[in-house]
Amino acid sequence: MADLSTPRKHAAGFDVTQATAQQLEEHRAALTGHCYRMLGSVSEAEDAVQEVMLRAWRSFSQFDGRSSLRTWLYRIATNVCLDALADRSRRIRPMECGPVGTVDDTLSTLPASSWVEPIPDARALPDNATPAELVSMRQSIRLAFVAALQHLPPKQRAILLLTEVLGWAAAEVAESLGTSIAAVNSALQRARATLSARDLSEPPAPLADVQSTMLDRYVDAFERYDMDAFAALLHEDATLSMPPYSLWLKGHASILAWLVGRGAGCRGSRLVPTAACGSPAFGQYRPPHAPGEPYKAWALIVLEVSGDRITAMNSFLDTAALFPRFGLPLELAP
Repeated sequence: MADLSTPRKHAAGFDVTQATAQQLEEHRAALTGHCYRMLGSVSEAEDAVQEVMLRAWRSFSQFDGRSSLRTWLYRIATNVCLDALADRSRRIRPMECGPVGTVDDTLSTLPASSWVEPIPDARALPDNATPAELVSMRQSIRLAFVAALQHLPPKQRAILLLTEVLGWAAAEVAESLGTSIAAVNSALQRARATLSARDLSEPPAPLADVQSTMLDRYVDAFERYDMDAFAALLHEDATLSMPPYSLWLKGHASILAWLVGRGAGCRGSRLVPTAACGSPAFGQYRPPHAPGEPYKAWALIVLEVSGDRITAMNSFLDTAALFPRFGLPLELAP
C-alpha cells in the first residue's frame, strides 16, 4: 500500500500532505459503492478503490479544480473498473445457473469469483450523503440490480451508473470516458433496454415499524425453528439460494422441505443482525455439537423484502471471507 502521508508539491505550490490523504479518504465509501456496482464484488471493489487512491495521490498535481474532487475521483474509479473488467467474465446469482431446483438435487459449487457478492451497507453508503442520495445509492446496491448490471457490457454499465445513479450529464460522461455525446446516449438507450427486460422495479418498502416487527418475527421463527411461523413470513414465490452452491429453490414447500431435511443442521441457530446490499441481513451461527462449545459462523443471510413479506433468502456460505468485512466474529459464546 502506498504511503499517502509523504508530502508532495501541488502545481499551485502547496504541500500535498496528510490533509490531502484525509480528503481523499472521505470519498472511500462512495467510491467503493460505485466500484461494487461495476464489479459485483466487494473484494474487487475494495482493491479497485485502493488503486483509485494510489492513482489520485500520484496524479494530484494534475487536478486543476475544474470539476469537483468527487467527480475527478469517480472518473478515475470508473476507468480502474473498466480496466479490471477487460479480461473478466461477469458475476452471477444461482438463479442464473439453471432452472429452479429440488431438495433432492445434487449440490454443485462454482468458484467464489463466479458470484455476485454481498457488500456491507457501511462500506458502500457514505455518511455525508443526502437522504435523496442515500435512497438512490441503497437501491442501486440491491443484489438484483447489481446482478442485472453484470449483463451490460462494461462501458454501457459505466454510462448507466454515471447518468442514472450519479446524475451526470451526457457531455460529462463523454469527456470522462473519451467518447462522444452521441455514443453515450446510444449506449444509455441500449443499457436501459437490456435492464427493462428484467424485473428491477423497486419492491414496496414496508414502514419502519412494520419492517422491524417482521424482522423480529423472522429471527424468532428461525431461532425457534417454527416452520409454521416462518412460512407465514414468506412470499408465495420466495426463493432460497446458497452460494457457492448453484442450487436454488422456490416456494414455501421446497424451502421448508429443505430446512427440515438437508438443512436441518440450522435448527437451533442464532442470528446476529447487520445490513447488506441496502437490505436486512444476518450473520447465522449454527449450534455447537457439544455443550460448552461455541456457535460457529455458517452463513451471511441477505433478505429481499416486498411489503411485509420476504421474497428471497440469500445465504452466502463463505463466512471466512465475508464475516470479517461485516465486523462479525466467526464464533459466538454458548
